[in-house]
Amino acid sequence: MMKTQYDLIIIGAGPAGMAAAIEAGKSGISTIVLGDQWSPGGQVYRSIEQVSHEKLEVLGADYQYGQHLTRQFREANADYLPGAVVWQVEPDLIVSFIFEEKARQIKAKRIVIATGARERPVPIPGWTVPGVMAATAADVLLKSHGIAPNGRIVLAGSGPLLFLTAARLVDFGVKIQAVIDTTYFSNYISALLALPKALFGYEYLLKGLRMKQRIRRSGTPIYRNVKNIEAEGSNAVETVRFSSNGTTRELDVDTLLLHNGVVPDTQLTQQLECEHIWYDMQRYWQAVVDEWGNTSEKGISIAGDAAGIAGAKAAESSGHLAALEAAYRLNIISRQERNLRAAPFEKTLLREKAIRPFLDRLFRPDPALLVPPNDRTIVCRCEEVTTGEIRKALELGTLGPNQLKSQTRCGMGPCQARMCGLTVSEIIADYRKEDVSKVGYHRIRPPVRPITVDQLADMKPKNQI
Repeated sequence: MMKTQYDLIIIGAGPAGMAAAIEAGKSGISTIVLGDQWSPGGQVYRSIEQVSHEKLEVLGADYQYGQHLTRQFREANADYLPGAVVWQVEPDLIVSFIFEEKARQIKAKRIVIATGARERPVPIPGWTVPGVMAATAADVLLKSHGIAPNGRIVLAGSGPLLFLTAARLVDFGVKIQAVIDTTYFSNYISALLALPKALFGYEYLLKGLRMKQRIRRSGTPIYRNVKNIEAEGSNAVETVRFSSNGTTRELDVDTLLLHNGVVPDTQLTQQLECEHIWYDMQRYWQAVVDEWGNTSEKGISIAGDAAGIAGAKAAESSGHLAALEAAYRLNIISRQERNLRAAPFEKTLLREKAIRPFLDRLFRPDPALLVPPNDRTIVCRCEEVTTGEIRKALELGTLGPNQLKSQTRCGMGPCQARMCGLTVSEIIADYRKEDVSKVGYHRIRPPVRPITVDQLADMKPKNQI
């Protein structure tokens, strides 16, 4: 039965959250894990407990590893609430969430935020047309239901997950019409500077090469150095137009899967007003943390990709480190024991992060790609605010994302700027000809996830927690 107070609350049940719970259990910390999905695993190991043996084989060894991790998590000494949607975290370490359709609150001595990453939305003309979706949506279909999109499929964008999704579709026997790669040739030259260090993570380089080989063997053409992608269609997407090496091309399509990398999910850390910095190489905001995941807010730490993209294995190691730090801060273990138990996880983390500078340079988003040139392109899907409306507000003297929100409602929808926030900052920076770090980001306020008035009214007062 759920208690109202714990030593440690972990938000997220992906690799980082599960690892933190496992490690916390070993230290005897009273722990609860709040996961918004209905089973543990996060996005990377989604549906790992339900997937059939046949599909498990096709999804590969990296995905299969999730069975081992979730098994350990289930055996850990921690309470677990699947389907718990967190909508507020307060500085006094009270977490508000929806569970079983009711608003609830619990309090902790420490909180680990392990909310992971989300796909970077990059608006293109026609991206709201039915049939255009994120590449991770296809990944969810494969893992959760073992099905793939029908018809003529094109994948467009950049990043390791673009090619991973394409390779998985090929492994499931899906015919892909084309992969449209927006990675510029200049990125390859830049990435060479980080190649020596990346060789410490050579297994990831080999995996990437094998993925591309599987795609090529399937007969799927890969168009490179792509710019100016547009989707067209009346009731559904029908064509995708783009330029590759200066040549304009057009493909008939039934499903267009877009992907332009992933970014840290900073909604809760932004809402808490933790210190954040702009990571220009990958064009995203990330919370400032120390080697143990501690943020600028007392008692709040981050584990996994929510503090910077590094991958599933790195997230797992950082989860262990965050839990060990919690045990130390709660005076359950000594500094010496913390450091001793942390050593193997620190070693793994260093190895896993070795390839990141290479990948970040190779798949660096072009700032020009992140600013929609067409004024008719919708930026805020919730409120249907276009690029042109944003530029018009800027011409009238709008100062930043928060004033823009009040003038256009951009970022005021149910997603709370998850879909438009980064694009808005890029558009403002482009208009002003200044760095995004000076423009800033939307001020994130609770609730960060939708909650009904009835649920809010039924919530117990703080003094009853």
